[in-house]
Amino acid sequence: MIRSLTRTGRPRAGIALGACAVAVVAFGTAAPAAAVPADGYEFTLYSKEIPTDRNGGGTSEPPEAPEVGDSFAFADDLFRTKGGEKAGRDGVSCTVVRTGNPTDSLCVGSFALDGGPGGQLSGQALISADPSDEAPAAFDIAITGGTGDFANARGWIRSTPDGDYSKLEFHITR
Repeated sequence: MIRSLTRTGRPRAGIALGACAVAVVAFGTAAPAAAVPADGYEFTLYSKEIPTDRNGGGTSEPPEAPEVGDSFAFADDLFRTKGGEKAGRDGVSCTVVRTGNPTDSLCVGSFALDGGPGGQLSGQALISADPSDEAPAAFDIAITGGTGDFANARGWIRSTPDGDYSKLEFHITR
């Protein structure tokens, strides 16, 4: 049985890949893809989850413990700086694959850039969460590919909680 989990029903530690997010390039004045160094590039974006009513009516009942097969999805806006210029958006889907301590969710996301180098990046991660841990932990996301200027992209993204945002540090190679 597949159930939607509420924001508070997600295993802690930022199972949200968008709190995770795999975003896209945040160059203020981005060079064309042909000018990108052969050894790749690095940049930082900030993601902020788009609020939704995942509770099916906004009830405040406590969430049920996750079960294997439960899934949830979310979306983020991506910014060049916290609260600054919007750089893109993402969409992420996660499925719980192990319960207990830790709880593991397999998350897959796609992320689009608004301007500069164009295209999308895709990424995935197995996110582990300790249900008793109050503070979310940083985690890495594998870049599995891309389109447009990001065709054949590889690399990784470090997602670190940063207040109401997640700091996303991109390390992209081709």
